[in-house]
Order: sequence, then structure tokens, then C-alpha cells
Amino acid sequence: MDRLNTSRPDGLSALLRQVNVRSAVYCLSDFAAPWGFQVEDSPVAKFHVVLHGAASLAVGGGGPVALTSGDLVVLPHGNGHVVQDQPGSPVRHLDRILADTPVDAAGRLSYGGGGARTRLLCGGFELHPALPDDLAEILPVMLVLDAAVAGLTRWLEPLFALLRQETEAGAPGASAIFAKLADVFLAQALRSYLAEADPVRALEHPVSADPDIARVLKLLRAQPEARWSIDDLARAAGMSRTSFTVRFRAAVGVPPISYLTRLRLTRAAGYLATTTKNVAQVARLVGYDSEASFSKAFSRAFGRPPGDYRRDRFAAPTLVGHDNG
Repeated sequence: MDRLNTSRPDGLSALLRQVNVRSAVYCLSDFAAPWGFQVEDSPVAKFHVVLHGAASLAVGGGGPVALTSGDLVVLPHGNGHVVQDQPGSPVRHLDRILADTPVDAAGRLSYGGGGARTRLLCGGFELHPALPDDLAEILPVMLVLDAAVAGLTRWLEPLFALLRQETEAGAPGASAIFAKLADVFLAQALRSYLAEADPVRALEHPVSADPDIARVLKLLRAQPEARWSIDDLARAAGMSRTSFTVRFRAAVGVPPISYLTRLRLTRAAGYLATTTKNVAQVARLVGYDSEASFSKAFSRAFGRPPGDYRRDRFAAPTLVGHDNG
């Protein structure tokens, strides 16, 4: 496979600088273990900020992800999910919890038992301008910006401190302040991820003229970690194996499996730059069973192993714009 160009195209950098976030804070939640709530699929992108304590979040039928104080979770496609103090705790639909325990005048929700406490800031958001479809589809179902990520922590920690002060003070107008701070968190998380997880130059290969190939690309971007075969993709496109391979290469410029490999590895670069997940965890997230095979493929594509790539990014973090006017 050709080595990936890790320099960002001017067009992508310019687009990311323009991306701003407009968020709405739904509630500030004080939970006491045991607790759990479920949110259904919706077209609205969602986020959660863990201000205090710990939680567990699972999307769809996926496994739970442990969260701790300072973590920001972004669900850019609005997928349904479950949040609990820990896996196994009782779960109720959020709308039923809100019906039985309405938020107070300050937008605060208190719920749960008598155990360890967790404080969450929950809301939804929109991007202005909206990302092109090819770029939006590259975002994972769930993006966790870890509190301990080097570079970003130094920049975000003062804002987290201010957010914590506001939640404790409960002053009038706090919701508006929460929303503004969430705008900053979300914009930085999305820009940082997309700046690294360049969508394999998808914007340079428009495929709208071939809707069958466009449908397959959407599947690959939604689930790059799945065990796709050429036969699977050809069936999804409604073609024979040979016809699919020829038309895919004509539309995209590379064979299907080469495209999938590049998609997995660029998404891995995004995870390495914006999370503290270890190399084995990143490998599994992007569809590799073996850390060794992932590291070999990543080194071939980016010219250095995943660990070196992460250290390079943390040593000289690049914030792709942070004006949220």
C-alpha cells in the first residue's frame, strides 16, 4: 500500500477552521449509584461531559466504554445509547425518568440510589456549516476525548474548571454558559479528530454519479471495523464481484480492500491523536484482530509505528482553529 500523505490538504484545513458548533444543554444531571438511562436513536447529534465521578456508556449492541471525570463523549450521528454507573445497573428510558423526576428550574436532574455520585452535562449539537456528507460519514459512532490526552488537556482544563465552578454555583444563566463552553469542547474534539482522520481524500473522489458505489462507501465509513469481503460489498452494491471491483476502482481510484485499509488506518490515526487508548485497543476499534498486523500496516502507511505517531502528535499538538464566534 502507498504511504499515506499525513500533511493536511489546504481545503480540509480551511474547512475545519470554519466549522463551529451550536449546542443545546438538555440538563445537568446528578446521579447516585445505581443508575442507568437509555436514549433512543435520533437525527440530533449528542454529547455527554463527565464533570465528576465515573460512568459507563455503550452504543447500540456494542460493549461498554468506561468514562471518568473530564471525559467528553460525542455521538455525532445521534445513535441510541445506554449510560450507567457501571454495566449491569438498572436502566430506564430517559424520557420516563424525566417524566417521573422533572428537571428543576435551573435545568438540573437528580436521580438514582444512594451510592457513589456522578455529575453529567448532557446535550445535543449542530455543526455550522454542516460537514459535507463524505466528511460527516468519516466520524465514528462514538468519539471519546480522554481527559488525559496530552496537549489538549492543557488547553481544555481551564474550561473544565470554569464549567465545574458554574455547576457548583448554580447561578442564573448557567445553562447559557454551559452551552457556550460545550461549543468549545465539541468543536475542538471534532476538529482534532478530523484533522488526523483525513477521510482518505474522499472529497477528491466524488461518487454521486454512481449511487451503487456511493451506497457501499457509506457502509464502509459507518462500519470500517466489520469483516467486509469483496463478495459482501458486491452484494451490497447489487453487482457481480467483477463488475463491482471495476466500477469501484473507476469511481474511487483504488480497489475496494485498499480503500477499506486506508479508511481503517486513517481512522486509527484519529484515535491515536485524540484518545489515550492503547495500540491494541485502537487496533480492535478499526477492525484488526492482531496488534502486530495493525502496527505493521500502520507503519507501512504512515512511515512510523502507532506509538511513535502518537508521541509526535503529543509533542507538538496542532489545534486546527478554535474561534467559536
